[in-house]
This record gives sequence, C-alpha cells and structure tokens, in this order.
Amino acid sequence: MKVGLIDVDSHNFPNLALMKISAYHKNKGDQVEMWNGLKHYDKVYKAKVFSDGYSKDMDFCINADEVISGGTGYAIQSKDGKEIYTKSLDVALPQEIEHQMPDYSLYKTENQAIGFLTRGCPNNCGFCIVGKKEGLRVHKVADLEEFWNGQNQITLLDPNITASKECESLFQMLIDTGSWIDINQGLDIRFLTEKGAEQLNEMKLKILHFAWDNYEFSTYEKLKHFRPLLKYDGRRLRVYVLTNFNTTTEQDLERIYKLRELDYDPYVMIFDKPNAKKETKQIQRWVDNKFIWRVCKTFEEYKC
Repeated sequence: MKVGLIDVDSHNFPNLALMKISAYHKNKGDQVEMWNGLKHYDKVYKAKVFSDGYSKDMDFCINADEVISGGTGYAIQSKDGKEIYTKSLDVALPQEIEHQMPDYSLYKTENQAIGFLTRGCPNNCGFCIVGKKEGLRVHKVADLEEFWNGQNQITLLDPNITASKECESLFQMLIDTGSWIDINQGLDIRFLTEKGAEQLNEMKLKILHFAWDNYEFSTYEKLKHFRPLLKYDGRRLRVYVLTNFNTTTEQDLERIYKLRELDYDPYVMIFDKPNAKKETKQIQRWVDNKFIWRVCKTFEEYKC
C-alpha cells in the first residue's frame, strides 16, 4: 500500500498522530511519505490540530483511493461567530496506532522524543477544550518507553501533569532518563507540591513553563510561595499570561507587574489575536520581546 501523510497545520512542530500512523504502516511493510500532489496514493491521512482560524483546511483535490481526516482541528466548528468543540467529530486513533513508537524520521527529529504521559485537566476553563476532549480527571495514558528510546531530549505535551496523582513518580521517571526535558505546556502551579518543586530542580530543564491564565490570586500565592524553592534564574521561569479572554487591560498589567516583582518571566498569549484591541497587541510586543521587556520596566515607558 502507498500511504501519503498531510500535516494541515504545518506550524513547524511535528504532528504526533502522523508519526504514529507512519510507524504503523511502515511496520506493515507499506510505503509511507509526506503527501506529494503529483502522485496517486492508496490512502492519505490528513491531520489537523488547530481550528480554521489558525489553520485553513486544504481545498483542492487529493489523488487517492481513500482520504482520512482526523485531529482536534476538524472537531472545532464555527457557530454564530464562536468556535465550538464537538467531541463526536474528534476521531481518535485506533489503539493499535495510538500505542506505536512514533516514526521520528518523518520529521527528521530522531534525537527528540515527543509524547503524552497523561491526558485530561480538572480546570474546565472556558478558553480550553482539554476538559471537554480528554475529561476532567488527569489520567495516565502511556509509559515513557512508549515514545522514548534513549533520545537526549524529551518533549512532554501533557496538558496538566501536576494535577495527576502520579505526578511525583512521573517526574522521577523523567529525571532518571538523564535527558533534557521540555514540558511545553504551562504547568499549573496550584497543584505543585514541595516534593514536585524539588524534582523540577533536579530535572535537566532549559526553561520551566507555568501558566497564569485567569485573573485569580490563588495562582499568584502559589507562584510567590514556590519562587524561593525553584533554583532557577528568573529568565528560565516563564509564565504564560492569557489576555483577550475575560480580563481587562488593567488586570493583564497587574499580573505582568507582579510576575516581574517575583522574578518570573511573563509571556503574553492573546486568545483571539485577529480581534484583539490595539493595546493588548502592544502589551504582547512589549513583554514578549525580551530585549524591550528588560529595558522598559513599565508599559507606559514602552508606549512613550
């Protein structure tokens, strides 16, 4: 069988589902490659993570006997100007594919392991589909050996690993690999334990990500509590700050200033950038350009 793979998003990050599909078909002896529009295929898989607002679907003919489309992006539908996630449209990988060791050669990332140890999140935030998609309980979905076979870098995609009851054992598992760890989602510091903080200090981390998405101060109190326990320079303690969802400019700036006071490195995320007001975009440019951020201590100074 000749199989073609299409990464609809093409946002310069490997698509995990496509790597597992590639491994599955190669193990069966099939010929697999990234899709070429000049060729005919027996089967073509299209994978899409993001909504049409960020990743437009392909609107031209695919020369194949069968085309299979899957991924969260196809389950996010526009309705009355809003994006609605419809779980029934989110086609999951069959179990025999889901638990394949990814084919890292597909993206030439053989030295980087990528995967999930846990899925789900208890927070059920309005801006996020994880709770609706994966459930409100964090549950383990894989052992590390399912996607790591000795690579010197591990990229973990878990949405809320600190809320897992097994968090400390999973952290220790990551430490024991001796690999560089990239937890690329913002950790929820509200669930972090002091033991977990000690383990984060033991990990080989280039940067540690937390998240302060909503304007509430339980997150602030935890960030303040754990800052002396985290043995990292502030530039390596990044905190995602969500804007343009349900906060005012004053509330956004308050979080940003408090993070500077605590010696964290804020990073502004805009929920709906195409429709965000000019001031919100200016705040993002000020904070996320770290040269400007370190020179201009206040937003007012930046605007002058």
